[in-house]
Amino acid sequence: MNIVHPTLILDKEVCLRNIARMAEKAKAKKLLFRPHFKTHQSAVVGEWFREHGVTAITVSSVQMATYFAQHGWNDITIAVPVNILEINQINSLAKKINLNLIVENKDILTQLAKFIKSPIGLFIEIDTGHNRTGIMASKTNQIDSLLEIIKQTSAIQFKGFLTHAGHTYKAKSRHEIFNFHFDALLKMRSLRNRYKKDWPNLLVSMGDTPSESICENFDGVDEIRPGNFVFYDLMQLKLGSCNFEDIAIRLVCPVIAKHGSRNEITIYGGAIHISKDSIINTDGKSLYGQIVIRKDDEKILLDEKNYLCEMSQETGILKLTYKDFNLINVGDLVEIIPVHSCLTVNLMGNYYTTDGELISLIPKSTN
Repeated sequence: MNIVHPTLILDKEVCLRNIARMAEKAKAKKLLFRPHFKTHQSAVVGEWFREHGVTAITVSSVQMATYFAQHGWNDITIAVPVNILEINQINSLAKKINLNLIVENKDILTQLAKFIKSPIGLFIEIDTGHNRTGIMASKTNQIDSLLEIIKQTSAIQFKGFLTHAGHTYKAKSRHEIFNFHFDALLKMRSLRNRYKKDWPNLLVSMGDTPSESICENFDGVDEIRPGNFVFYDLMQLKLGSCNFEDIAIRLVCPVIAKHGSRNEITIYGGAIHISKDSIINTDGKSLYGQIVIRKDDEKILLDEKNYLCEMSQETGILKLTYKDFNLINVGDLVEIIPVHSCLTVNLMGNYYTTDGELISLIPKSTN
């Protein structure tokens, strides 16, 4: 492949291994594996999941649900609270597939009950510590008020309780991930125990890549919805969710300048390609990506003293140590592991597999 501009490359073998490992874990734990497709955003990659018996998926928007429904997926959960302004698109989807939505407040549920025209499944979102959306597990009076509306709406089937323990992404150690996961598990179990008499078929759905990659206790959980695991990224590596060998994605960028006086290298590849998601480096500064070089057909991840330290729209600045500065020359291609693969994939709009296959993403115009 002749790479002349920033190009996103997917190591297909690594990706397939990640899918197989998570599918096998779900099977061993007797969990429904409902992977989140927001990371790869591709019908082609989606097909790789079918080989492991996956029939139900998660997405993050009505647009994404529409795209995957058009590619043969007919059991889809949209794992963000309902946007009632999209009710026409929601009704159109609900006619064609088994559609699950989530709610977390009475105002939206009242409007949904009024305007929904086809049967849907509905999860109540629970906030187990992420503090983004959802009802706290202790606020059972709020949950009760939602269940009363659901009982009176024939088109809505209560599916159960759903949570995204997104605060695991802010953990400072694997031990903290285990603690966050167990705390979320206890909260979800308490809701199951409280409501299982009236709703014996209710499901408990949990979804976050860090805990579902490393934790083993899923007692009381019915389904898992990890997404980022399919590619992983630098953030997951720093959290301890994966190893370097599990990261399937990298942005390949041309080297366009070197500045020996400050040990910096300029690459063609900036914020519009990799995103400005960052983590704090060991020197206390923002790290936007880490550098991979190839030596004798081996991929080598340079340490944190060598990193993507600054970006403009189209270009990036690599800070390197004196020792490693001459490993990279003008005209070379350098590989960058992104902090957050989901955003990099979305910004790039497509990617190539190591087999040279072009993978296109969801068209932005899909309605």
